[in-house]
Amino acid sequence: MMATKTNSADGRTRSSIQIFIVVGLCCFFYILGAWQRSGFGKGDSIAMQITKGETECNIVSNLNFESHHGGEVVAVDESESKPKAFKPCNPRYTDYTPCQDQKRAMTFPRENMIYRERHCPPEGEKLHCLIPAPKGYVTPFPWPKSRDYVPYANAPYKSLTVEKAVQNWIQYEGNVFRFPGGGTQFPQGADKYIDQLASVIPIKNGMVRTALDTGCGVASWGAYLMSRNVLAMSFAPRDSHEAQVQFALERGVPAVIGVLGTVKLPYPSRAFDMAHCSRCLIQWGSNDGMYLMEVDRVLRPGGYWVLSGPPINWRNNYKAWQRPKEELQEEQRKIEEIAKLLCWEKKSEKGEIAIWRKRVNADSCRGRKATFCNSVEADDVWYQKMEACITPYPDAGSSDEVAGGELKAFPERLYSVPPRVASGSIPGVSVETYQEDNSNWKKHVKAYKKVNKIIDSGRYRNIMDMNAGLGGFAAALESSKLWVMNVVPTIAEKNTLGVIYERGLIGIYHDWCEGFSTYPRTYDLIHAHGVFSLYKDKCDAEDILLEMDRILRPEGAVIFRDEVDVLIKVKKIVSGMRWDTKMVDHEDGPLVPEKILVAVKQYWVAGGNSTSTH
Repeated sequence: MMATKTNSADGRTRSSIQIFIVVGLCCFFYILGAWQRSGFGKGDSIAMQITKGETECNIVSNLNFESHHGGEVVAVDESESKPKAFKPCNPRYTDYTPCQDQKRAMTFPRENMIYRERHCPPEGEKLHCLIPAPKGYVTPFPWPKSRDYVPYANAPYKSLTVEKAVQNWIQYEGNVFRFPGGGTQFPQGADKYIDQLASVIPIKNGMVRTALDTGCGVASWGAYLMSRNVLAMSFAPRDSHEAQVQFALERGVPAVIGVLGTVKLPYPSRAFDMAHCSRCLIQWGSNDGMYLMEVDRVLRPGGYWVLSGPPINWRNNYKAWQRPKEELQEEQRKIEEIAKLLCWEKKSEKGEIAIWRKRVNADSCRGRKATFCNSVEADDVWYQKMEACITPYPDAGSSDEVAGGELKAFPERLYSVPPRVASGSIPGVSVETYQEDNSNWKKHVKAYKKVNKIIDSGRYRNIMDMNAGLGGFAAALESSKLWVMNVVPTIAEKNTLGVIYERGLIGIYHDWCEGFSTYPRTYDLIHAHGVFSLYKDKCDAEDILLEMDRILRPEGAVIFRDEVDVLIKVKKIVSGMRWDTKMVDHEDGPLVPEKILVAVKQYWVAGGNSTSTH
């Protein structure tokens, strides 16, 4: 009897303990779930509201970002040393361009413009400080006013106003530079000049969307093409014409520092619908036609090449140009000869403007005695030497079919399936994955706009995507108020820059272990998707972030999208760079390990203190 009672009591005790444990576990998991959703697990309360679509946060006027990220994905040691505080560089570095540094350039040969090519500093010479803005720096005017006016304080260089006074490039008026839209070859204005081109080239119908301007000056040609829905990639060297590319970007026009020298242009084959040289001083007939062959490589089948100025119409202009007519005649003869070898058709020569068209395929070019490049290497360009060889056309099915595939007119081109995707020429990218990528980026950009509601308001004109993939981010943002420089890293798993151009967007190859070919403070918004995961074992994250700081305008914004442990490291580094940050969850909720880190660069200038409310 006593034994039975004892066993019964023990059973009740065990049952009570089991019930207590179950109830305790339930309470624990309930509290854990509530904690995660409260915003103190994998983001903050603002982030949760954003994923529900209930909150809009204007990050420019509210820069007090406090990330409460703790999360179980990675352990954060609060006792770690304070973030490294980066000091401002000496004011003499205000316009520092690491890979086109003037002092370093002069140590290289001048032959074939080698000294104007990219020459990046060795590890021991890299700057580890913050490039200051000049005193008086202000936010550029919004587009389209920025096309015509640039604040003097942002690029305080008057030399072009003297050098190019009679050519109507640029004028200094009070505290601003004014750009009347003129140029060496279009003193009556770029609009009238483009009208002349449009009488031969179908600019109006959307078939000409991407253009390349070699030796662009202050990029007025590209600036005025924008009203016709044509996006020009302009380049010019950092040379005696001070700040050409800087002025272009201050105006809100796409441009990079670059030159046709000995290295291939950082663009894929068959990228541009039109290429242009207006007194660009490139010796097209030299080096066995190598420079024209490089233009041919990047020109799409059926694309146009425009040459205006010397030597075109040399018979009537040799005296005004102060050059011997025999020299000019020979120069044009060489150009015509190379164009014939390339199988270009001359469409027009009127006044000082000549226009050629590249054939749509190789069918009408059979039997030409030319040296052809290896077609496999057509897009292998990073630091690769140019050669005097012709890039072969891709195969075409019939004599009237466009080699490489015909493109739709823009804007239909933006979301139609690019030929490189349709043909399966990019491993791992199918029509289905391309369309899924577009859907994802529409969703991502929608979420970005809830975090920063002024993204497409016109506040951010010059935008960069550091790891552009298939161009989905830029496509989802497409607007006349902005443009995106789509960068495809040279170490990216897939070479997708050709697809980006086939969508009617522009971009460039680049290695983020080096400085980008631009001036400081030239981008308003930078998007970095997976950049730091990609470069994890390649180079120092600190160097990449310092380069981002160099090219970002004061009060410019950055959107990082990456794994949470990567972003925590990034957040720590930028907290010593005068950036304000906020971590928010992935739009699919707090359990997704990919997070978003939003940052805003504080306003500060050489010799001044920073402020996040300027």
